[in-house]
Amino acid sequence: MKQLYNTTKKLSEKYSKIERPVKEKEGKQITEIQEQRNRWVEQFEEILNRPANPPNIEAAPIDFPTNVNPPTIREIRIAIRQIKSGKAVGLDNISAEDLKSDIEVTTNMLHLLFKKIWEEEQMTMDWKEGHLVKIPKK
Repeated sequence: MKQLYNTTKKLSEKYSKIERPVKEKEGKQITEIQEQRNRWVEQFEEILNRPANPPNIEAAPIDFPTNVNPPTIREIRIAIRQIKSGKAVGLDNISAEDLKSDIEVTTNMLHLLFKKIWEEEQMTMDWKEGHLVKIPKK
């Protein structure tokens, strides 16, 4: 159903490329293509060619307050609710919908698992793996 909706939406849209005007530093619009390109070059040179270590910036404090306790049940429940539905499953073949189907049971099971991992300080090798799939765009 989702694919049908997306296809219908895509076919019914009237696509038009929106061209935004390029402006000079003074605010005047540039109409010539070559002048616009030159302005973009100038803009990026200003942004990207900055001194490596500006002298007047103080270093940030090194010690940040960090919570080193294992995740709480509440934190796990919030994280499960924030997972987007409709995404592809991972290596474990567990979908977001499966995790959300019974949040209380899922939360308790994951809390026990996370607590054990936290105390032993060893993570399963499966969690260190992932697959990236390149999807070509039109």
